[in-house]
This record gives sequence, structure tokens and C-alpha cells, in this order.
Amino acid sequence: MVKGLQSIAFRESPYLVSSASVAGKKEGEGPLGKMFDMVEQEDLFGENTWEEAESTMQKEACLLAMGKAHVEPKDVRYLFGGDLLRQGVATSMGVEELGIPMFGLFGACSTSGEALALASMSVAAGYGEYMLAVTSSHFGSAEKEFRFPLGYANQRPLSAQWTVTGSGAFLVGTKRSHVRITGVTVGKIVDYGLKDSQNMGACMAPAACDTIIRNLEDFDRTADDYNRIVTGDLGYVGQSILFDLMRGKGYDIKKNHMDCGMTIFDQLSQDTHAGGSGCGCAATTLSAYILPKLNRGEWKRILFVPTGALMSTVSYNEGSSVPGIAHGIVLEHC
Repeated sequence: MVKGLQSIAFRESPYLVSSASVAGKKEGEGPLGKMFDMVEQEDLFGENTWEEAESTMQKEACLLAMGKAHVEPKDVRYLFGGDLLRQGVATSMGVEELGIPMFGLFGACSTSGEALALASMSVAAGYGEYMLAVTSSHFGSAEKEFRFPLGYANQRPLSAQWTVTGSGAFLVGTKRSHVRITGVTVGKIVDYGLKDSQNMGACMAPAACDTIIRNLEDFDRTADDYNRIVTGDLGYVGQSILFDLMRGKGYDIKKNHMDCGMTIFDQLSQDTHAGGSGCGCAATTLSAYILPKLNRGEWKRILFVPTGALMSTVSYNEGSSVPGIAHGIVLEHC
């Protein structure tokens, strides 16, 4: 099952059995609005705080994903979940009621890839029939933790991205479906020394480049072997940098590249500057937009590469650079 330097090719590929997406009001007004399973018109989701709202999104996404497959929480062996907040509080409080043994993860906006990788590896290894992967982010909670409280009404530079209010959950298992996870490329930390937290696309693009090239080399493939190479949330700035980095290493992915941060919002009408970001960005786009295309056979094989900027409020305030990481998940129609 070991493939190349950083990848795994499953002998018996686990299935992506079902998925669900929960989104906020702004996301519901975007290009994918009608594709989400649930769109809440009030971003507090009936709760008192942004953090509680994010927990509610995670719980709803998990219940929807399991419900689609007619699977009960007791049937799920392990849950892999994460978010952007300190100590993963949105996840721990969100999935508490489900009573599923949990691994709390942090990979910044790449967490959906990390969760899917670990869930698929666990199923393939025979550790359980079903695993659940879930991530979330919330504009209000992320802004409060990493930047400024919303009431401050600060101005954002054009390179900044809009944290997606949303959660995506994925049930991975042995039950047959039309999508299989056939391989994983685990990314490594790549740090070009950038320190601008308001330009995360630039911080994450080198890691995306590294993981994509490693996947192509480990699996002995070209970019044309994928219908789409999908990055998580590089945005318009990060995509341009990614193309330059790839061309510098002899690769051209421009014709089949897609970025979730550029897909979830409308750049002209929604004023999100460089696009969307956050753990919920790639996860909700994968569930609502990408997986249906794979299910229908419109796309036969994609490389899903969620990207993350590994910073904290402490590291940023102390002047540290913002390292990036990206994980590659190979999804195929079957």
C-alpha cells in the first residue's frame, strides 16, 4: 500500500459512502447555494455565540451524513474532526452528543484532507466498518480569534479571504457507493518565510505545489490523469502563485485546476476579495459540488488538495512566519 515517498495506494479502496454540507447565509447566496444540504439564514444557528453556532453546524452535518446512509452513531467506529479554534472546541462540543470515539485534529484549512486521509486509512486497515470525517469554520468565530471582533469593522486588504461559515461531514466505509478513495498523499510543512496572515493564499501555495508534484511522482501520473486538481482555498492570489511555482518545476495544471475558495463565492457580487477560506470551505464544496459530479460519472478521477496556513494568534503576534501544508486525496468514480 506504500506508494513513493509520501503516498498510499489502497489495495481495497474504501468508499466515500455519504456526505453532507451545512452553510451560512452568505454561502447560501453564492454560486453553490442551492447545492448545500442545509442553509441557515441566521448565522448564529439559534445559539448565543459564534462558537456554539459552529458546534451546531458540525453536529447537523454529521447527523445528515449518517442519515443519508441509514447509519447510527453507534455504528461509527471513530470520528476524525477539527476546526480553526483553540483546542478544537467547536468540534469537541459539536460531536459530544454523538458519543463516537473521537480524534481531534488541527491542520488549519487542510483539516478536511487530514480527516479524510486518516478515516480512509483506518477503514482500509480494517479498524472499523465506518469512520466519520468532519470539519467546520465560522466567519464570526474565526475573525474574533485570529483578527478583530466583528464590531471593530476593520478594513481588509484585497489579498484577504473570507472565512466560510460551513461544515462538511463525510462517512467513509466498506459499504458500496459510486466514489472510492483510492489513494492519499500526506503533505509536509512548507515554509517560504511569509508573515502576512492577510495573504494566506501566498502562504499556502508552496505547500500545495509540493503535494501536487509529490502525488504525480508517487503515482507516476501527469496532470491530465485527473479531471480536476482541486485546491482547498488558495483564492485568486494563491492560485496565480501556484501556477507560477508549478511552471517553474515543469508542470502546467492551469487547464484542469479548480480552487474551492474561488468557487464558493461570486467574486463580483459578494465582496470576498481573494475568495473563501476556512476548514468549511473545501469541505462544503467537496460535499455539495464535487462529489455529485463524481457520483454521476461526469468526473472520473480528481485530486482533492485542501490547503492550510499553520498559524496561531500567538505565533503571528510574535512575528513568526506562516507555514503551509496540503494533503492530497485521490477520489475516483466507480
